[in-house]
Amino acid sequence: MVYIAKFFLQFTGDESCGKCSPCRVGTRRLLEILEKITDGRGTVEDLDKMEELCYYIKENAQCGLGQTAPNPVLSTLRYFRDEYMEHVVNKHCPAGVCKKLIVYKIDPMKCKGCTLCKRNCPVDAIDGAIKSPHSIDMTRCIKCGTCMDNCRFGAIYKE
Repeated sequence: MVYIAKFFLQFTGDESCGKCSPCRVGTRRLLEILEKITDGRGTVEDLDKMEELCYYIKENAQCGLGQTAPNPVLSTLRYFRDEYMEHVVNKHCPAGVCKKLIVYKIDPMKCKGCTLCKRNCPVDAIDGAIKSPHSIDMTRCIKCGTCMDNCRFGAIYKE
């Protein structure tokens, strides 16, 4: 839901005519906070700032677009606050869609050491010898998902 709120806010930000600053600047600030959250840099205080900014935009924007732009953020904050808290407290995206918060792992019990994931990794982030379990170096991983797509044994998963 955090990602959905971000998606709608990107749309309304692009559609804003720019005439009034609550819509023009406010939606941009909201989007910056949401990007901070989805990048794993958000704080609990950001949630409070975001909610306060939403109400300010709703009350002060001159048109319907500006007055309704914060609605997806307010709705998701109200009904899915636990997802926001997971993002800011545990730096984890429960939906697995916030790329910077994804962690790929290899289950050593399922990995057969076929090296298919290793051969297809575009940044050589996978280590391991033939016929032994492999591992992913998350400092080099670009989180493209190629390893998971190529694993024939279902050994690679994302958290």
